[in-house]
Amino acid sequence: MPASSRPRNKAMCVGIPMKILSVDGIAAIATDGTRDELIDLSLTGPVEPGTWVLTFLSAAREVVTAEDAALIAEALDSLRDIMNGGDGGDAFADIEARGPQLPPHLAAAHAAGKANA
Repeated sequence: MPASSRPRNKAMCVGIPMKILSVDGIAAIATDGTRDELIDLSLTGPVEPGTWVLTFLSAAREVVTAEDAALIAEALDSLRDIMNGGDGGDAFADIEARGPQLPPHLAAAHAAGKANA
């Protein structure tokens, strides 16, 4: 089936920062401040209550700092605002201030004068 005629899945996987409340083996109860959720810790390994994790589809993918969790949560709030017709505020000011950045492997290739990595 050609790509143009395939049904489009409008679902999108977005990372949600959540704070671990309690841990039982590879499972944890975590909160995003509005709801509590059962989270799979298989990919992060053991974490302590109070730890922030970035979750995708109820699975913790990485441990993040409280500061990074706050930035991500603010960006998500701004996206919701934009989707509802708002201006999004200044949640992306840190990104706007620093400008676009290449991932380290591409920055190294660029610095070495390579056209592709």
